Amino acid sequence: MSQHLAIDLGAESGRVIRGRFDGERLSLEEVHRFPNRAVRVREHLHWNVLALWEEIQNGLSKAASQAGEVASVGVDTWGVDFALLDANGDLLGIPYHYRDARTDGMMSLAFQRMPRARIFERTGIQFMQLNTLYQLLAMAEAHSPQLACARTLLMMPDLFHYWLSGSIACEFTDATTTQCFDPRANDWARDVLEALGIPHHFLLPVTPPGTRLGRVLPSVARATDASLTRTEVIAPASHDTASAVFAVPAERDDFAYISSGTWSLMGAVVTQPVITEQALAFNFTNEGGVGGTFRLLKNIMGLWLVQECRRRWGAIDGALMPYADLFALAARAPAFTALVDPDDPSFLHPEDMPAAIAEFCRRTGQTPPEDRGAIVRAILESLALKYRHTLTQLETLLGRRVSVIHVVGGGSQNALLCQFTADACERPVIAGPVEATATGNLLMQLRALDTLGSDAEARAVVRRSFALTTYEPRDPEPWREAYARFVAYLSDT
Repeated sequence: MSQHLAIDLGAESGRVIRGRFDGERLSLEEVHRFPNRAVRVREHLHWNVLALWEEIQNGLSKAASQAGEVASVGVDTWGVDFALLDANGDLLGIPYHYRDARTDGMMSLAFQRMPRARIFERTGIQFMQLNTLYQLLAMAEAHSPQLACARTLLMMPDLFHYWLSGSIACEFTDATTTQCFDPRANDWARDVLEALGIPHHFLLPVTPPGTRLGRVLPSVARATDASLTRTEVIAPASHDTASAVFAVPAERDDFAYISSGTWSLMGAVVTQPVITEQALAFNFTNEGGVGGTFRLLKNIMGLWLVQECRRRWGAIDGALMPYADLFALAARAPAFTALVDPDDPSFLHPEDMPAAIAEFCRRTGQTPPEDRGAIVRAILESLALKYRHTLTQLETLLGRRVSVIHVVGGGSQNALLCQFTADACERPVIAGPVEATATGNLLMQLRALDTLGSDAEARAVVRRSFALTTYEPRDPEPWREAYARFVAYLSDT
């Protein structure tokens, strides 16, 4: 039985997951979990990458000491954020957090220099101010000396792969999240960067998911476990959503997926990027997938709203209420008392999320929800209705009907949201696996080592290995009425 490690870094926490594959089934075990906390320095928000690196090494040490030889390891993280290296390969500065406010106003500035439609035509990426393109533009506008000193740009998983193996590589799926990449040319959109006044001398050619980067460095093995010098470092589909989509246990092609967590990524797998006027109007994105595919999807601000409400209430109470208790309150709250657009800009980085929700309701002529259960229910119902809205747009772009929705990731455990999604979208919802990102990461490692031969074989392994739950849609009429209200709020905002 072979053993492999997935290092899965999310916006709230990181994990080192051990995968064991017996030729038929994949079993997962969490070896090490640690928080991923943003750090504010002066006016800016950063990722504490040195603390993450220390925790990664702690996880490697635990895994090797508990289970012996590890065949391979790979890292996946969120997208868009990056690190800059100098000529010696050393880190320049502290990588910024995508929620840092330095990108405020950068999209408008970019459109003054290159039309919005032209940027989309060259990159195929959804417009969000947190994209790498606008982060780099903010640095260029601030005359950041880091840009002049930089010799290499690495996305966050690339940085950790570099520190693990010593190999510098920029993996395809994460590179495509930047809005700096031309998916049709399979190269950087240098004309876009030049038009916006952004240098690009530090950009590397991209490498495909499944690239074998070499063995764990001796220095890392000395700090963790000597046996790791025999462990291969493999770049999986290193954008976490790309790994999660690779783990969707679909048996047919006519499915949509929702990778549900802090963000909700909803879309379909396509063989060519969909870069059309309609895709631009819908603000869809084309991000890289496995095997030359693309993920035609929309980023939706998902359970972030619940997480931030919980954080705010925890500051008031002195302790965090368990998510299960919050969702139980929501299940007992009245239906459709208020609806919000989860992607309203006021929800991107508010200091007080419950207050921001109340203000949205007042702005749209609604009575704000009065208690915690009502607030959480309003968020979950609004998310389900946003999924319906996105599904309608997705089917328009695909030119066909979606028969089933697969929900993967941590949000697949939320029975209330999964049922609301089935009800709102009037489609069956199949929930699971929960650890989709780590599963997809491990499956790609197995593919790289020739243990698995095809995508279909990988999806079959997922179906054999994990319990799945199906939610059937119920009475559609209340949801249709709520959707009519919801669309009006979208129009207003």
